[in-house]
Amino acid sequence: MKLPIYQVDAFTDHRFGGNPAAVCPLEKWPSDKEMQNIAAENNLSETAFFKQTGDSFHLRWFTPSTEVELCGHATLATAHVLFNEMGYSKEEIAFDTLSGRLTVKRSGYGLTMNFPVSVVEKVHAPAILFEALGLPPMEENVYKSDDYLIELGSEQEVVDLNPDFRLLKEVDARGVIVTAPGDEVDFVSRFFAPQSGVDEDPVTGSAHTKSAPYWAKKLDKNELKARQVSHRAGELHCVVKGDRVEISGKVITFMRGEIEIA
Repeated sequence: MKLPIYQVDAFTDHRFGGNPAAVCPLEKWPSDKEMQNIAAENNLSETAFFKQTGDSFHLRWFTPSTEVELCGHATLATAHVLFNEMGYSKEEIAFDTLSGRLTVKRSGYGLTMNFPVSVVEKVHAPAILFEALGLPPMEENVYKSDDYLIELGSEQEVVDLNPDFRLLKEVDARGVIVTAPGDEVDFVSRFFAPQSGVDEDPVTGSAHTKSAPYWAKKLDKNELKARQVSHRAGELHCVVKGDRVEISGKVITFMRGEIEIA
């Protein structure tokens, strides 16, 4: 069986920036094992598989080691493939996922995703979390949903982090968001998820379902500019609307190809 595959850089307007994702359009579903093997072979933070079902698309995401419930940049990448590589003519795409119905539409910011807000709550974090991040233990500014969120004092502190991923993998969470006020944007962040098979994700749409509402409340504004300050870096435009958040970014195709599987 041969499958088409695209590699796409999301949350950037230039190749080799943002977050790369693989996208595989399907006519029928391979087995879960085959999809996981393809994701492991691609060795990108996410590989997206989608199949049309009526007026919407069933979308699934795999890291090199596991299927995940929500992935922003691979959703943006999938919409880009549909709009720009496969000629999808409507202005909005509906995806059915493990996180429910998600939509992506064309906008002045490139493509705009509509995701559910994920609320973080203040917690007392384990010492291993701070040890893994190379930070002193702190009681303030530590929150959690399925991810930890830690606020630091400056963008440079976030940039300078050099985590111990072996230790961080032992922390009980999907991943860890470290964030701070930005020098040129409203807030910056980095996202570490060795627990999910990705030491550092270059630009993480799903993390902004937590960080954007967090900063919207803190800054008392619902429209925010964000930058994920990984080595590839990426730009996001976020608008918090009650229990939903719109996350926008630009996307560019890097590669078109074909996979052969038995």
